[in-house]
Amino acid sequence: MKKRKEKLKAVSVLVLCGLLLSGCGASGNAVKSSLKEEIAITEEAACDTAPAGGAFLSDGINGAVMESSGSQKMDGGESGGATAPEVQNLERKLIKNVNMEVETETFDSLLAAILEKTEASGGYIEESYTYNGSSYYGNSMRNASLSIRIPAKKLEAFLSAVSDVSNVISRNDSVTDVTLQYVDLDSHKKVLLAEQERLIALLNEAETIEDIISLESRLSEVRYQIESMESQLRTMDNQVSYSTVYLNINEVAKLTPVKEQSVGEKIATGFMGSLSDIGTGLADFGISVIINLPYILLWIFILLIVFLIVRLVLKFKVKRLGRTDNKEKKQSHSGEAAQDNSQDLGNPEEK
Repeated sequence: MKKRKEKLKAVSVLVLCGLLLSGCGASGNAVKSSLKEEIAITEEAACDTAPAGGAFLSDGINGAVMESSGSQKMDGGESGGATAPEVQNLERKLIKNVNMEVETETFDSLLAAILEKTEASGGYIEESYTYNGSSYYGNSMRNASLSIRIPAKKLEAFLSAVSDVSNVISRNDSVTDVTLQYVDLDSHKKVLLAEQERLIALLNEAETIEDIISLESRLSEVRYQIESMESQLRTMDNQVSYSTVYLNINEVAKLTPVKEQSVGEKIATGFMGSLSDIGTGLADFGISVIINLPYILLWIFILLIVFLIVRLVLKFKVKRLGRTDNKEKKQSHSGEAAQDNSQDLGNPEEK
């Protein structure tokens, strides 16, 4: 009887141990399956809650994140339509650019005045190019191209100041509305931030190596996209806050009339312009003569030497030809005299 009782106790102990082990294994599998089920179930929810352009939410992990963020919004009492951006209630994001071409008779003073007004407006020169002219190409007039960043609120005041100190030839204004693009990027950024928080939470709960690798890979992608969107948003904010003015400055001898002229004014202006061109041409000619005077004197000296050499050569040839003619004349005279003498000696009877 004692042996039977001992056997029954041993069997009951083994049964209890088996039940305990099976329960622990089932609970571990239940935790793992619950994590996978959470990822799989929320994948379907992500398709419904993802915003337009949210192609980056494409796997089960992303679905879990979107499901979590969606459940938080539902708990707060917000409807699905409330997630759409309220563009009407936001300040417009406008990028303003201006292209101006001006001319001046005092290039240095105008350039200094523009730099001073830029600093006074709180702006800065983003890019500049200056051409100081070259007499070698026949154009001694100077010009400059400036790319100026001015605070958007002070843009019109700056342009008015430039118009007051220069002669504006042309002006072109352009405005680009990036409000929708800005709101869309900002909305995607918020979604990615929520996804990042959920990924970190899931990473703390993950037990298998496969889940950990998958979560860390997605977390790296999300952080990269967040940094990229923040960079784009900062660029837009800078372009909106600071307008860009592309300013071309040309130095001229006489300013171009901007107002419409009558026929008489056009004739008078053209006549005076012709006289001015003639005077400018004569002045340029005199300046070029003075500048090139050493070359002119050098060429005169060379030509004088050549002239003297040619003259000496001609004189030498003339003298040589004169000597040759004299010899020929003497020879002809001596021949005639000899012939006469022979005739006289040959005819004594005639004498």
